[in-house]
Parts: sequence; structure tokens; C-alpha cells
Amino acid sequence: MNYYTVMESPIDPLLLTSDGEFLTGLYMEKEAQKLLSGMKDDWQQDENAVPFKETIAQLYAYFAGELHEFDLPLKATGTPFQEMVWQALTSIPYGKTVSYKDIAEHVHLPKAARAVGMANGRNPISIIIPCHRVIGANGKLTGYGGGIHRKEWLLGHEHEDKQTTLI
Repeated sequence: MNYYTVMESPIDPLLLTSDGEFLTGLYMEKEAQKLLSGMKDDWQQDENAVPFKETIAQLYAYFAGELHEFDLPLKATGTPFQEMVWQALTSIPYGKTVSYKDIAEHVHLPKAARAVGMANGRNPISIIIPCHRVIGANGKLTGYGGGIHRKEWLLGHEHEDKQTTLI
């Protein structure tokens, strides 16, 4: 069985998904609407499903500025390359940003910045796997599935100084 719930946040409602043991998704706006409209009988809305209570508590603490590192059971499913990139994203410190090239170098594929960008865009657990902390090599904000305004909000929330820092 797959579970979902929707929680309110300062950046609009967030859709959380779980397999009953792990958090499998955290989606904003368009992706959330798309997933909700395509959910079949094997999905059940249940705000008490594991690990929603702890996820919601940690997200509220994050939005309150009290939590800088999440500690949740996650299962982000993708290709081996995507999963490697998503793992690398979790090493970006709170309040810091890196470029796609930095992540490519971190995973020992220095010429794979474009592929890193594609994997970053397919991150199923946004915020917690902090894809919003990845910016262009020129320091500019680039695309974000939740919208650039949310990426700006998240980065501003984490730290006023958005200076690029290597992981």
C-alpha cells in the first residue's frame, strides 16, 4: 500500500508520499497535482502513516529555523546515477549552495554537469534532499520544479548569503 498526505507550509501545500516505512516523495504544486490526479486504488490518504508524523514535525522545525539537518527514513527511487546524485545533494550544508559542476565533480564525473541537472530535476524528495541548493555555475538561480520563487524563498530562509561554497 502507498500512502499520502498534504501538509501546509510557508511555500504552499506539500504532498508527502510513503510506502508505509519510508518517505518516498515530497512534492510541490504542479508535481503534486499531477500525482494526486493519477493516484489509483493502491494509494490511501493517511496522515498517520509512517513516517508522516516525524516528517511533518521535522519540516515544521525546518520552516521555523530550528532544524538544519533532516533525519528521516528516505527511499528515493531512480536510476543508479540519479540516486548517486541525490545522495550527493544530501551533503550540501544548510545555508550553502553549489553548482551542477560541483556535484558532477563530487560524484567523480566532472563532465556530467548536464546529467546532474537532469537528475536534480527528478529528485522525488525536495527540500529534504536539498536540490534547491544547486545553482548555476554563474551563481544564478536555475530551474526548480517547485518554481524559482520557492527556490528563492528556501535559499533566503536558510541563509541570506547565497555565496557558492564547495561541498
